[in-house]
Amino acid sequence: MTGNEMLALGMIGAFFGLLMIGIPVGIAIASSALVFGYLGFGPLLFNLVPARIYGVVTNYTLMAIPLFVFMGVMLEKSRLAEELLDVIGHLFGRISGGMGVAIILVGVLLGAATGIVGATIVTLGLLTLPALLRRGYHKGLATGAICASGTLGQIIPPSLVLILLADILGESVGTMFAAAMIPGLVLAAIYVIAILVFAAIRPDLAPPIPADERAALSRGALARKVVVSVAPPIGLVIAVLGSIVGGVAAPTEAASMGALGALAMALLTGKLSVRLLGEVARGTLLISAMVFFILICAQVFGLAFRGLGGEHMVARVFELVPGGTTGALVFLLALVFVLGFFLEWIEITYIALPLFLPFFIAAQVDMVWLGILICLNLQTSFLTPPFGWALFFLKGVAPPGVTTGDIYRGVIPFIGLQLLALAILFAIPDLATWLPRAIGW
Repeated sequence: MTGNEMLALGMIGAFFGLLMIGIPVGIAIASSALVFGYLGFGPLLFNLVPARIYGVVTNYTLMAIPLFVFMGVMLEKSRLAEELLDVIGHLFGRISGGMGVAIILVGVLLGAATGIVGATIVTLGLLTLPALLRRGYHKGLATGAICASGTLGQIIPPSLVLILLADILGESVGTMFAAAMIPGLVLAAIYVIAILVFAAIRPDLAPPIPADERAALSRGALARKVVVSVAPPIGLVIAVLGSIVGGVAAPTEAASMGALGALAMALLTGKLSVRLLGEVARGTLLISAMVFFILICAQVFGLAFRGLGGEHMVARVFELVPGGTTGALVFLLALVFVLGFFLEWIEITYIALPLFLPFFIAAQVDMVWLGILICLNLQTSFLTPPFGWALFFLKGVAPPGVTTGDIYRGVIPFIGLQLLALAILFAIPDLATWLPRAIGW
């Protein structure tokens, strides 16, 4: 191992060390890269950094990020989730486990409409968890379903994860969106089946909504609520995703129409106000600034790692893994899963992933399939203790009777279900590659 490769390992160690003592992610990435990069090849690094940063801030595709964030925050702040949950909960409330199924379906719709994990989990936690516990729902099922439902926005388009993966992998956003649709729905279906099986085995721990509560809302009133509360967000999602996947509009153009559509929905429902617009603008600014700051800092890290010969070191490590390309894929997915216990998805995406990509490109692995495998794997990072953000979000709004241990135990079966979906996708690549081929991407 050369001296520069030792510096590359030291840079990775310094990055993790800075994270562990509480240094913000972006600063930890950039500072470790600048120090070790300078030690390795001097001031030349600082001459190359501006060009890399310029490439990020002028990337037309990445303009879709703040627009999709605006769309999601607007729909979240206008209390769309509350109305969706009320309607879908009554539609499935007569069966055992029906409210659990409703939570997953709301997660699918909110994932496609907003893609904001924290907002979905906090909303579902506040609205449903106390009611579920009062009705006798098992704590693990209730908390696990809410956390798992909130993370669906990471695999179901339009997802920030997919947009960033498209940029890293050199694929179009439309291709990644199309590739993620079937795996995302398969994962949601696995959740629903698991909840129904649990409810069939133990109906006392997942009871239906009481008959008198269901009778309070007539079929006519329920039908009107479906038209008013469920149809508009579904129509908006179909219009946005359909225009991207169908090749009618570029991702940035479709995202701008989605933002405008969310604004129009808030206006037509009478919820748009100056205060709401200010809250949405602030939320969009904070989320977008965080994403772009980490993206810019990650450019310095990637530049330093490659300059120090880290790519060749990683290639040699993968060559030592038994099983050829398949073994290397399993090793990568296991590594990403373990990193998810300690790092957020954006750190793994822009720090760890680019280190390993050259090996798989050389091995001619399908980048679309690989991207969806990684996206599905990254989703587990929101659920895995001790740093799963979904667990923190739910604990922050959970009733006093729900402990951190209850939440941790509740998400473990859903982590297993995510790994099952990952194994199915690994065994059947066509789940990710069929739709992009069928529509000509």
